Amino acid sequence: MRQVEVTRNTLETRITVRLNLDGAGQSKLATGIGFFDHMLDQIARHGLIDLDVQCEGDLHIDGHHTVEDVGITIGQAFAKAVGDKKGLTRYGHAYVPLDEALSRVVLDLSGRPGLELHCDFTAGMIGGLDTQLVYEFFQGFVNHAGVTLHIDNLRGRNAHHQCETIFKAFARALRMATTEDPRAAGMMPSTKGSL
Repeated sequence: MRQVEVTRNTLETRITVRLNLDGAGQSKLATGIGFFDHMLDQIARHGLIDLDVQCEGDLHIDGHHTVEDVGITIGQAFAKAVGDKKGLTRYGHAYVPLDEALSRVVLDLSGRPGLELHCDFTAGMIGGLDTQLVYEFFQGFVNHAGVTLHIDNLRGRNAHHQCETIFKAFARALRMATTEDPRAAGMMPSTKGSL
């Protein structure tokens, strides 16, 4: 079982993440930002990842530290859960529509953090989530998970739909990349010999 627990405490946030990459898509989420919890639930459900995120953050300031630090902590948990990556598919991609919105996510469990996120959100806020913080979440994740991640919102008029397609496509791409490849059992998916 690729199941881990990570706790990260700072002066700004106190976070515990429990993650099971071989789960059933169950989630238990409490970040204090309702729409952000809704997006994390997309990762769990569409990635078939059991995800428990408990966060107490300085929301009296704003949501920045909470969203970024949750990304960091999930990234740390993910890095532990995938281990040495032997036998994994390594690459993942997904297109996800939601009504008029369409997003594409492509990722590589490369060991090299990198983020390209292209989305012109049509609103600055979705519920209690500042749309600028979507980038901060994924930047925190890739930096600590060692993942190269390309996210493109190809179209959309409704910011809720734009954001939801991004998180759903991310979940599906993550699920693909972390799936064991039966033809490569025990093999490192790299000519370098390590990732």
